Amino acid sequence: MRRLILSALLGVAVAGNVGCFLPIYSGDPLKRTDQLIFTSEDMRNILLEWERFWLLDQPSHMTPYRVHGGVI
Repeated sequence: MRRLILSALLGVAVAGNVGCFLPIYSGDPLKRTDQLIFTSEDMRNILLEWERFWLLDQPSHMTPYRVHGGVI
């Protein structure tokens, strides 16, 4: 039991340091710039994905104008 707990703690400690041993971004400045831009775009789109998952991006029924919603 003690070995299981110690191995779990060691696994958590090593998992927290993966970015130090294995760099997440490339060493080439041009490639790293592209990777950082793509990462920031992904983080910006998380809110849109969250709204789409919870169906918050749909038109409200309280709108003052009619929304067709179908294919015209």
